[in-house]
Amino acid sequence: MLEKKNVSMAVLCREAGITPPPLSNHIQICGVTADSRRVSEGWLFVAIPGFHRDGTRYIPEAVAAGAAAVVVAPGTDVSGNIPLIFCENPRRALAALCDAFYDHPARHLTLVGITGTNGKTSVATMLAHILRCAGRPAGVIGTIGVIDPEGKPVSIRSPDETANMTTPDPEELYAILNEMATAGKRLGERPVVVMEVTSHALLLGKVAPLTFDCAVFTNLTPEHLDMHGDMESYYVAKRALFSACRVAVVNADDPSGERLITDPATSAKTWYVCHTSPMYQCVDTLHPGRCCNLVFGGQIKLLGLEGIEYRLMSPSTRVRITCPVPGSFTVMNSMEAAVTAISLGIAPGRIKEALSTFSGVPGRLERVPLPEHVEFSVFLDYAHTPDALEHLLSTAARLRSRGSRLVVMFGCGGDRDPTKRPLMATVASRIADTVIITSDNSRTEDPLKIIQDILAGLDPTCDHVVIPQRQEAIDYAIRSARRGDVVLLAGKGHEAYEIDKYGRHPFSERKLVMEAVQKYHPKQHG
Repeated sequence: MLEKKNVSMAVLCREAGITPPPLSNHIQICGVTADSRRVSEGWLFVAIPGFHRDGTRYIPEAVAAGAAAVVVAPGTDVSGNIPLIFCENPRRALAALCDAFYDHPARHLTLVGITGTNGKTSVATMLAHILRCAGRPAGVIGTIGVIDPEGKPVSIRSPDETANMTTPDPEELYAILNEMATAGKRLGERPVVVMEVTSHALLLGKVAPLTFDCAVFTNLTPEHLDMHGDMESYYVAKRALFSACRVAVVNADDPSGERLITDPATSAKTWYVCHTSPMYQCVDTLHPGRCCNLVFGGQIKLLGLEGIEYRLMSPSTRVRITCPVPGSFTVMNSMEAAVTAISLGIAPGRIKEALSTFSGVPGRLERVPLPEHVEFSVFLDYAHTPDALEHLLSTAARLRSRGSRLVVMFGCGGDRDPTKRPLMATVASRIADTVIITSDNSRTEDPLKIIQDILAGLDPTCDHVVIPQRQEAIDYAIRSARRGDVVLLAGKGHEAYEIDKYGRHPFSERKLVMEAVQKYHPKQHG
């Protein structure tokens, strides 16, 4: 991923806004990393005081591997004769140095950042689809991977195989942006890069060097409280994106979105997107002095498996939107994608045409293709928060036929916020007819302990079963499925792996479903 190049350490530091050490004009840097295992001759090692490991412990290893210099916090005791660069916040310095190493690639891109608890991937994928249909090159960086503006996948390397890489770490992120900018030069056009921006990335300064042309807010529900501590801190982390953008597109139906619009930290021109507020309410009266555009979704029709339909309306736009992706959440997701596209200069007619052909996002209410003789449906979804699970189940409940069941299988991730576990069980037992509780990326935690946490919120009178092994749980769900049932496998979605204390292992739910169907529901001949 790292480009082979040499940069004067003095120039690199100045470009990153860091005071260079003496004699640094004579030191050439050919790579920047916070992972001592990646250091080779001439690299700059950034010693980050981590949450689980202190990077200063690996300075001798980095020096032995040929590090040209080391970035440390003031007061760090480093033995040996190696140039030191002192920074109050080495973590933020890493992002600035990586950005500078690649000559600030985002300056050659139109950046769209999407943040929120749920919906980031759907909005990002929809927006990229709209842009491409309109003839604009568009790259994507997010949960389901990285695609460059020419439509080619870009690999991401992470030293931590148990990490979620929605927003890549700085070493990968700025190298990816560099590839995006290079692709734009080949195309002779400035690409749009649509990036999912997590609260972790904002809190840890991964995107601190970037200014976004447009920032999108989807919603805020309890999640990542293991990292943030409380919802107020979670909101403040998300808010940081809107102090570093030129235009904001905000879901005003969400209470945190409404708050964001009036927040003094949000100074950007704001598109106010809603479908539960009166169309012609005066935004200037609600928020004096704030430049806002109100966009309203009305006449909403949920068409079951056929998708959704509504009218997108503003003082200057009237367009009928249809999208074949089912679910009430598709209304707001597609509205935000459409409004963001409008802010980027895409004509409403082009947006209408693009959304009508949007086939969906992998692992987001994704229907598993089953043989024609199978009389039940199976869907995969990434829902792993109480709010996302409730929206998923509410949508799926409308898809079942009279007398059939809504069956949901889910677990909760290890080493993540434990407070959501019983809440997800409460949601599942309230809406679903049958609940299957299992494991989902237990990481270093005991899967049975996670399941006990989940069971604390379960209504014991609901039809449920506990099957710790996820493969066995899928087997059970398919074996017991009846005619007309809607079976939801929640939590993994697009992921084709399972993470436990031994690491990451291949795990394709789609493949396991197909195998179970073939085993338990074979076509009867004659």
